[in-house]
Amino acid sequence: MLKQMFDLSLRELKEAGKIADKVLALEPKYKNFTEEEFKQRTAEFKEAIKNGSSLDDILVDAFALVREAALRVTNELAYKTQVIGAYILHGGNIAEMRTGEGKTLTGIFTAYLNALSGNGVHIITVNEYLAARETEGTYGQIYGFLGLTLGLNIRVLTKQEKRDAYACDIMYSTNSEVGFDYLRDHMVIFKHDMVQRPLNYAIIDEVDSILVDEARTPLIISGGQKKTQSLYKQANMAVKSLRTDIDFDIDVKTKAIQLTEEGMSRIERSFGIENLYDLKFVSLLHRINNALRANYVMAKDVDYVVQDNQVIIVDQFTGRLMQGRQFSEGLHQALESKENVEVKKETTTMATITYQNFFRMYKKLSGMTGTAKTEEEEFRNIYNMYVMEVPTNRPIIRQDMPDLLFSTMESKYKAIAKEIKGRYDKGQPMLVGTVSIETSELLSRLLKKHGVKHDVLNAKQHEREAEIVQNAGQKGSVTIATNMAGRGTDIKLGEGVVELGGLAVIGTERHESRRIDNQLRGRSGRQGDPGYTRFYLSADDELMVRFGGDRFKSMVERLSGSGDNEKPIESKMISKTVEAAQKRIEGNNFDQRKTILQYDEVIRKQREVIYNQREELLIKENVDDIVFGMIDSSVSDTVSAYINENGVDYEALVKGVDGDLFVPGTLAVEDIDGKNVQEVNEIIKDLVHDVLRLKTSKFPTETENEFLKAVTLRVVDTYWTEHIDKMKVLRQRISLKTNAKAKT
Repeated sequence: MLKQMFDLSLRELKEAGKIADKVLALEPKYKNFTEEEFKQRTAEFKEAIKNGSSLDDILVDAFALVREAALRVTNELAYKTQVIGAYILHGGNIAEMRTGEGKTLTGIFTAYLNALSGNGVHIITVNEYLAARETEGTYGQIYGFLGLTLGLNIRVLTKQEKRDAYACDIMYSTNSEVGFDYLRDHMVIFKHDMVQRPLNYAIIDEVDSILVDEARTPLIISGGQKKTQSLYKQANMAVKSLRTDIDFDIDVKTKAIQLTEEGMSRIERSFGIENLYDLKFVSLLHRINNALRANYVMAKDVDYVVQDNQVIIVDQFTGRLMQGRQFSEGLHQALESKENVEVKKETTTMATITYQNFFRMYKKLSGMTGTAKTEEEEFRNIYNMYVMEVPTNRPIIRQDMPDLLFSTMESKYKAIAKEIKGRYDKGQPMLVGTVSIETSELLSRLLKKHGVKHDVLNAKQHEREAEIVQNAGQKGSVTIATNMAGRGTDIKLGEGVVELGGLAVIGTERHESRRIDNQLRGRSGRQGDPGYTRFYLSADDELMVRFGGDRFKSMVERLSGSGDNEKPIESKMISKTVEAAQKRIEGNNFDQRKTILQYDEVIRKQREVIYNQREELLIKENVDDIVFGMIDSSVSDTVSAYINENGVDYEALVKGVDGDLFVPGTLAVEDIDGKNVQEVNEIIKDLVHDVLRLKTSKFPTETENEFLKAVTLRVVDTYWTEHIDKMKVLRQRISLKTNAKAKT
């Protein structure tokens, strides 16, 4: 199977190379085109597709046209490798292209070709900053030059502005925004409030970040507030009184936390109850578990920040603040209680979907990134996409140095500061990568003491992002950045920097994902430039603590010495240990994503039925058949509930529907006494029909139809929301059952 996969990649790349040669050979043909002829050629392509030509039939000419258009607009002539990447994208696969190889322009080739069908192409980026940059910058102008429309879909737009963006030939947006638009579209009451059209084709930039990293968190729209703030405050107070290492245990590897026997007893005394794990206290237990996680696992300025009396999530993979998003299932309220800010009301889940299931709804899907090969199995199994490694345009000459390991955090940062100071005095630009806001601020304070002028780029100080990134490759520049600088940024070298060795990249610790580390390395050495990268580690780093433990720390101390005489360890064995730890975490995260997908698969089929039903209601001009069909089905279910071994319980049935289906006194026992089940069904159905007709007869026909639509949709939504909420509670109870089995 591996041989077949390998052969498939080679065959695909070989074919892509042949296509790219044909595209490049057409350069003279389009060299003399006037600006108007580019738009005219686009119109000809569209006409050819309408008349039965396939996209593959016009691919070579279309790519050649885009190549010349890009040269005219941006003064960049696409390399052969970029055309190869574009062909791989068109095949519905993932093009793995190293940093600086021009992924943005690569995507434009494929987007243009696929937009010619008129069904729309979405280019998905990891954040709104990148989406806006590509739309409003010179690359975005290529589409207009070719005669296509371009839209940008971001969070602050009105419904009409969103509708206009989705109507464009090409639309740039973020993964979360298109996902939330889909959910919101299936909550509207009127068809004209929908913004999306059918999902046709998506090109996902940084595909591993979106389809792998972010796939651990499903999209959720909440509403229907519950008054539970005081319960979270009580749980928080109880948990803060617990004793570390006595009342609860933390598994450092999985970051799981649970009460010990002593802790359970302490909580039970706090709330005056006998058994915390009694079924009637399931809600209290859930809040206690959230409070434990908030106080002893989640860290301020790492997992979240507190700004303007609010808890705001920090995206662990991009380092950005996730404005308007909340941790689900009460964890956000637990954090608000911990930080003593206003506790928002807990909400009910009204709509939810995983990224996996959302993106699989596109007719065609492809992606590009610099780091995807490590997750190829997941891409193949879940999305049916293969990862094709596109060769670099020029050989990579960057120096990737082995990791340096120190026994303590203090000695590690001393060594980092010393190296930064040395290169700073020389004038070599440096990018220093950190995994958290907290670390970036600590390092900033250290560099100030050493007199090193620098910029800090993190979620708290992101306003100057474009300016900081633009200057990061200039002589004497030092930039401390969280993962924000690891995605979608192109650091160009200033004058005289090549002679100094190019951009130097220092990693202050390993991320739990190898791909994030590779992204950081990839900021240096673009397009054959020189560069230097090295990671500094310590036995106190979170990754080392989680998977090395005390024994590992003792071994490092023994090998490196201590105090001022400490020497860093540079060992292949240590590097393998680190990589093994990363692989284990990646495996755990994959299992977590599979579990989320399996839970969502249960509800996916139900969601499809409900959403299809909603769409039918919204689109149909007359909904009588749907409405009365629902009524008849409901009546049959109601009647069947009053059937026993003796037949229909007439008195109980009349009592049950009196005041529920009808105004009291509408149905009498005499009306149905002695009738069989079928006859009883028909009598009640006719009565309900008559009541409904009487109510709607007061309206004009068009208003009546809209009234029926609105009421039916609200009923469907109410019961669907209840169902989702019950499923969430069921999932929590399954988790408790699993924990109980594990403990026994």
